[in-house]
Amino acid sequence: MRLTRVGSTKNPIYRIVVVDSRARRDGRAIDTIGQYNPRTEPSFIEIDAEKAKKWLAEGVQPSQTVKRLLAIKGISN
Repeated sequence: MRLTRVGSTKNPIYRIVVVDSRARRDGRAIDTIGQYNPRTEPSFIEIDAEKAKKWLAEGVQPSQTVKRLLAIKGISN
């Protein structure tokens, strides 16, 4: 589980996705579970808690950033 960048130049918006660890950063995702926009005040974080818990139960390892975003939203594994 990690972030993939979307959005225009100098305006990053990220999707929180489940991908194979060998895939590119912006490669094909297995599932999209949310989005994150760090440029708004406060930062916009939207996560489908049901999907996130399902993937965490299946053993998916979130990146450090995604782990922090999940903690902010109150979703733990």
